[in-house]
Amino acid sequence: MSNNNPSSESRLPEIRDEDAPFWDAARNHELRMQQCGDCDYIWWAPAPVCPDCWSTEYEWTELSGDGVVKSWVVIHRPYWDDVADAIPYNVAEIELDEGPRYLSNVVEAENDELYQGMPVEVVYEDVTDEVTLPKFRPK
Repeated sequence: MSNNNPSSESRLPEIRDEDAPFWDAARNHELRMQQCGDCDYIWWAPAPVCPDCWSTEYEWTELSGDGVVKSWVVIHRPYWDDVADAIPYNVAEIELDEGPRYLSNVVEAENDELYQGMPVEVVYEDVTDEVTLPKFRPK
């Protein structure tokens, strides 16, 4: 199987106060996103208000981690030297069963096996003690 997983330690997310609950959950191998306390809408990326009804009432709810590939791109050019050994790798838009869309990598599959509507499930890459990345594999 080709290496379609870029070196994660080289490009880690900056954890901010507003998304810390997401990264805390990921370290525990849970996928959590904000859910509105008024209209039940679930969204990504983190925001102080619901993008559907503008309520400020929300909680971090655990999601199933199941979804489908909506779109993807295969990266063939190393934009950063520290990921050159991963070329080619994919970046996929995953539509989670609960509604939000999340950008990640599809692992455990060849890049040419990806297709729109491909069922996937979340897996976790423990990169450091602080950062665990949600990725997806075919279901």
